[in-house]
This record gives sequence, C-alpha cells and structure tokens, in this order.
Amino acid sequence: MKGKKILVTGGTGQVARPVAEALAEENDVWCLGRFGTPGVEHELNDRGITTWRWDMDDLSGDALRGVPEDFTHVIHSAVRRGDDGDFNATVEVNSVATGRLMTHCRTAEAFLYVSTGALYARQTLDHQYTETDPIDGVADWLPAYPVGKIATEGTVRAFAQVLGLPTTIARLNIAYGPGGYGGVPMLYFKRMLAGEPIAVPLSGQNWCSLLHTDDLVAQVPHLWNAAALPATLVNWGGDEAVGITDCVRHMEEITGVEARLLPSEVTRETYQFDPTRRRELTGPCVVGWRDGIRSTLEALYPQHVNR
Repeated sequence: MKGKKILVTGGTGQVARPVAEALAEENDVWCLGRFGTPGVEHELNDRGITTWRWDMDDLSGDALRGVPEDFTHVIHSAVRRGDDGDFNATVEVNSVATGRLMTHCRTAEAFLYVSTGALYARQTLDHQYTETDPIDGVADWLPAYPVGKIATEGTVRAFAQVLGLPTTIARLNIAYGPGGYGGVPMLYFKRMLAGEPIAVPLSGQNWCSLLHTDDLVAQVPHLWNAAALPATLVNWGGDEAVGITDCVRHMEEITGVEARLLPSEVTRETYQFDPTRRRELTGPCVVGWRDGIRSTLEALYPQHVNR
C-alpha cells in the first residue's frame, strides 16, 4: 500500500504496532492510544507515525475531537479486556467507543475490526472452528473479554450497514513474533524461566492456529480489500494446527529450559481455526510455526537459545 492515510488503534500492542510501523514506510499512519508505556510514543514518532492521545473509556463524545476524518483505511485493535471482571463496563466501553470511531471514519474505504476466536462455543480440543460455528462467549480465564467482543461485533455490523462503511471483522487467533512481548508463546516461556507451572488439560492438549507477525502484517491489506456490506467475517489465524503442549516442548528443545506442565481443569483455552476462508482472502501463510518460534526466541531471549 502506498499513499494512503491509515488510522490504527491499539498501535502499541502485539498486533497493531507492527502493522503501523510497516505501513508507515509509504503511507501517512496515525496511532490512537493512551501510550502509558514510557517512551513508546516517541518510538512510534521516530518511525514517522503521528500519535494522538485517545482513551476508550472516555464516552463523552469529545474523545475524537481534532482527529482528522479523511482516513482511507482503519484497523481497530484497541480493546478494554475486562480484567476487572466488570461485564457491563466492558460491553459499554468497547461498543460505544467503536461506534464513535466508525462514525468519525465513515468515509473510509475500509474498516477492519480485530475480534477474537475466544468467543466460540467450546467444542473438542482439536475441533477446527469455522466462521459459522456457534458462539457463547464463555472463557473461564478472562470471562468479560469474549462477551465484550461479541457485543462489539454487533456494533460493528450495525454501524457498517447504517454508515455504508465497508468492513471486515477478523476473529484473531494467537498472534506472536519478535515485536512487542512476543505473544502467548513468550508468556509461556517467561513462566518456564521462572519455574512456574503451565496449566494444560487433564487429557490431550489445547490446539491453536499461531499467526506470525510477518504473515499478520502482510494480510492486513487483503483484509481491507475484502471489506464489504454486510461486513465480511473471517477467522484470522495461521495455516497450521499447533498443539500448545507441542509448542512448549519445542521451546524446551530450542532453549533447554524445562517446562512444568500442570494438568488442570481450567486452562487458557485456545482454538484451532479452519483456514479455508482466510486463505481465500489473503493467500497462504509464509512462516512455519517452528521456525517462527525459534526466530522469536532468538530476538527476545537470545541468551537462552541453543546454537
């Protein structure tokens, strides 16, 4: 993409930051956020990205005052996760902030909303979830999060139709890579380093569809191209089925750091996607998960990687 004016929310996170930095090379990119991490705003500015302070919790209607309205493309990744367990606030903040954002950017060519696969009704551990599978928003590890996402998907669908704003809703799997904190696999590796247990199912293992940063960045323009009315819905994950236990064991092999796997009734549930629909829109992924995990460890924890 060249010569576009792009708005990114959640631009300091694992998903949107690498997108913003990559697109800033040949486009006018703006990032909205609170920028609470010291130095991160200056780092984005140094990459040619314009930053603007925006707090999703500000529902006054003035939060976007002064922000340009002529963006051609938007990726909305910012989220109130609901870590405090307040379901009503999670639903209200995410829905209202998203509705205001879409209204502000109603003349854009395409709007991309980053949702989550955590809203699917849990089936077998190795089930390949498709876009038509039932949803229930139940997640014991962070209960309010998927409920907020379901509510916001409703908001996105409604505002896309009302505003005539071509939209894609991408239900994200697990994004990982050398940028940011590295994603969920690196959270597990930090637990390995600390000698802390990693909860796994009592039998079998959780499965997922890891999506490397390189593939994620490359696929965003395709997801914008797929924006339509009604909104296009797609599961956004990698091509390969990845067992979480297999992933942890792979990190053991690469680093020699032992993992303490603790069978438990409650785990961080993950979901394996059927990649058919996404491959139709974006083409295949390039980075295999084993190589991706190694390169991520080499970037973030080089002292622990066996050569």
